[in-house]
Amino acid sequence: MRVIRKTAEMREIRRGISGTVGLVATLGGIHRGHIAHIEFVRPRCDVAVGSLFLNPTQFGPNEDLSRYPSDEPADLARFEEHGIDIAFAPSIDEIYPSRKDEVQRVDPGPVANVLEGAHRPGHFNGVATVVNRLFSIISPDMATFGEKDAQQLRIIQHINKSLNLGVEIIPIPTVRDDDGLALSSRNAYLFPVERQAATVLYRALVATKNLWDTGERNGDVLRGLMADMIDGEPLATIGYVSVANTDTFEELNRATKEARALVAAKIGTTRLIDNLLLN
Repeated sequence: MRVIRKTAEMREIRRGISGTVGLVATLGGIHRGHIAHIEFVRPRCDVAVGSLFLNPTQFGPNEDLSRYPSDEPADLARFEEHGIDIAFAPSIDEIYPSRKDEVQRVDPGPVANVLEGAHRPGHFNGVATVVNRLFSIISPDMATFGEKDAQQLRIIQHINKSLNLGVEIIPIPTVRDDDGLALSSRNAYLFPVERQAATVLYRALVATKNLWDTGERNGDVLRGLMADMIDGEPLATIGYVSVANTDTFEELNRATKEARALVAAKIGTTRLIDNLLLN
């Protein structure tokens, strides 16, 4: 596995690749969820690229950028173990040069104004910008993004189409522990009692899906069930509960089309998100 740290070198290497390139883009903190992405991409491309870049523009001033659980030596080892051919691990200056006109700031579209976008102002602008930047440097034929971050996935699909980037965006289903907790790098922050409490997010989503399957379509009733269950966990503090349109992520008063249940909550001091397709 080659480790590339310079944008110019990555571009030069890419120009010399005649086959297909698959990208798994990460912030670091590689876990089994990321490995599922690699295992999907690896047999479907000629060259598999994994990126490690803790992107500062998608973190707010009071968020966890300084303590995010990335560990470059361990992350690179996991990349190599699972068949990544090229690890792109640039510095901040390589992704965001001091001459700001070199970086196109990308509008993430209207989906960025609700839910995560409303609770984390500027987050999706940072996501859209860095993804566009990685695509421009690596020129992948395909790239995976997780359904756990369903709103982010929709925004990346939007910019890929609106900017005509031509990358095949491959959604990867949420990878969960045996008790249902969605895998996340931030799970490393949880104390054991918090780790147990965190399963309330998935249990609330499953209960909402079960209620949906009985024919309930009233958005307030579905959201109320999630809120009641999460409020019943003493260590949980709700950020939002949502039953939203799968395309626009606007709240549904009555769900007559495809819908997704989404939740954000703090377990102790750790903020987690999860979602489940209801249809």
